Amino acid sequence: DPGKAGPFVIRIKAPPGYRVGRHWHPTDELVTVLEGDFHLDMGSGGDAHSHDFSAGGYALMPARMQHAASTKGGAVVQVSGMGPFQIHYVDPKDDPRKRAP
Repeated sequence: DPGKAGPFVIRIKAPPGYRVGRHWHPTDELVTVLEGDFHLDMGSGGDAHSHDFSAGGYALMPARMQHAASTKGGAVVQVSGMGPFQIHYVDPKDDPRKRAP
């Protein structure tokens, strides 16, 4: 359960064109691409960089590092870390939890 203290693993199936706005987590996030294409924009300012991943790709997002994710053709990614999992959007407009139904 990513909402509880302790280790967690979740899988996300993202459709083509899916995007997650710039955000950060208070704990490390480990991402493994299982299928498809996956793009990460990581860091900010002088530390900013981006990378395209394919199946088998792996990235570690250290705690509090800003990042954004997207896929052109769709992807299945596995995210693991230590809970409780929290996500903080840099721009509140990117937070899907605050959108009207």
